[in-house]
Amino acid sequence: MKDHLHNLIEPPALVRHFLQHPPAGFSASNIGGVPAFATLFNLLTTMAPADRRRLEKLPFYGWWQKFLTPRTLFVGTTVSEYGLLSQESSADDLLTDVSRVSSDHTFIIVKDLPVEALLVGERAHNYVLAFIAAAQRSGFLILEGQALAYVPIDFASIDEFLARMPKSRRKDIRRKTKNSQELEIEKISTGNARFTDESLLAEYYGLYRQVYDQSEIHFDLLSPEFFRAVLQDASCDGIVFTYRVDGKLIGYNLCFVHNDMLIDKYVGFSYPASRHHNLYFVSWLVNLQYALEQRLRYYVAGWTDPEIKRHLGASFTFTCHAVLIRNGFLRQILRPFKRLFEADSSWHEAARP
Repeated sequence: MKDHLHNLIEPPALVRHFLQHPPAGFSASNIGGVPAFATLFNLLTTMAPADRRRLEKLPFYGWWQKFLTPRTLFVGTTVSEYGLLSQESSADDLLTDVSRVSSDHTFIIVKDLPVEALLVGERAHNYVLAFIAAAQRSGFLILEGQALAYVPIDFASIDEFLARMPKSRRKDIRRKTKNSQELEIEKISTGNARFTDESLLAEYYGLYRQVYDQSEIHFDLLSPEFFRAVLQDASCDGIVFTYRVDGKLIGYNLCFVHNDMLIDKYVGFSYPASRHHNLYFVSWLVNLQYALEQRLRYYVAGWTDPEIKRHLGASFTFTCHAVLIRNGFLRQILRPFKRLFEADSSWHEAARP
């Protein structure tokens, strides 16, 4: 899979496990050599929470909300940071393949296309530009996507990294991580024999569900089978950073090392203990220290919570989505509301000094 997909910055095994064990309610497939999935998609998923709550208060929302959950085909996965495109076919040929298998879907979304070459390279970025142009010719609407957080590992120590921040922010981070010595921190590679213990796997999945259940966005609920497959697969090049207090697991962070990057994917937290010990802040510095020790180029910190990641020193690179709405009436209704579905872009503009 690695040799024929543009934009894949993760180990190919991760995509393979997604196709074999898709999230709840998803049906995964392969279209022209590119991973894809279909599901009922709530169009309000990526809307800013405040805008979504206002919409939910409109008259008769309980009745007409059903029209906001169309059957949707996504080109891409939810385990790769970017939408994956074929190196073996042209953009027009890929769009033809997608159209041929998607006639019974109201929406087609080619998700998370990188808008710059930063993490994917010039060749992949040039293909993305050609694909976007071909998609627009085919009637796709281009929406601004989410903000992917990353940190260049261009510092010699964590102290140097923190020294670049404003004094107030640096003081806040140091205060929240000053008691990290109370934590027992361990690094475990995927494929370790410990991950054959079903009770341990159940504990990990339970902590993942605690994070998922308290999140404002509910889209891809990964399965216990997916986690088992990934944790037991050494070829994933995964590292689990675990955090214990008095021997009790209160959190973990599952990352992957690939292409000289540490890619942060999944967390599991036990509440309220993880908040009490500021695991989010502690794990950020632990991950940066690991990337530094391994002489990696980037720490890639994912899509969610851009404001707190900015506070922690992240930079951002953006994506776009190519969206085809087959129903002409629905297309005309939604077009004026395009900006409401570009929450991260709006946040970034508002956050600029």
